[in-house]
Amino acid sequence: MTLEEYKKEFSEEDAVGWLSIDKEFERLYPNQEPKHFAPAISYMLGGDCPLDGVSIYESKEQTDHFHFVTYGFSELYYDEEKLDSEFSKWGFEITFRLKPFEADNGNPSWVIALLQNIARYVFDSGNWFEEYHYMPANGPIRLETETEITALLFVADPEIEKIQTPHGEVSFLQIVGITSTEYEALKENPETVEELVAKLKENNPLLITDLNRK
Repeated sequence: MTLEEYKKEFSEEDAVGWLSIDKEFERLYPNQEPKHFAPAISYMLGGDCPLDGVSIYESKEQTDHFHFVTYGFSELYYDEEKLDSEFSKWGFEITFRLKPFEADNGNPSWVIALLQNIARYVFDSGNWFEEYHYMPANGPIRLETETEITALLFVADPEIEKIQTPHGEVSFLQIVGITSTEYEALKENPETVEELVAKLKENNPLLITDLNRK
């Protein structure tokens, strides 16, 4: 896209990258208005939450689940200087699929805190994530919960492909909750990560996280 085309298509009020993300999810969830969570004070104005928002869609694919997507790891707003970069800011957004958990009462707001914590790590350390990376959650991924899911694995979202935005490439990396045993096995043998993903996909092709999984 040329600068002239950019200026013609968008105005300075447009959230150019945000619109690119929305377009992908509107394709997947036509006519669905997601729940949206935004911090009270934006990061640009001194808030402590790097993500400008997280949307939650309700999916009926495979089994009923929540499908989360972040806004903030990629370049969201009009910026002529970012036009045609190779990657849009960090080059990804994070998604997460969660099987409803009884204690949430239909409101899994703890996931927002988890995603903001991951964003703080990226923004503070300068380290980003790619497919097949993994990390410990330093305890249950849902705090004060009896669950064996204590670590996170990053995969390409099975339904949302990498996109080219006016600001560069954006991948959708889905986090998948894994057990302590699975995480320790990956630490011992990092080369088995793709094998683990293939095994998880056998009964769970969309890699939906289930806090009750053993």
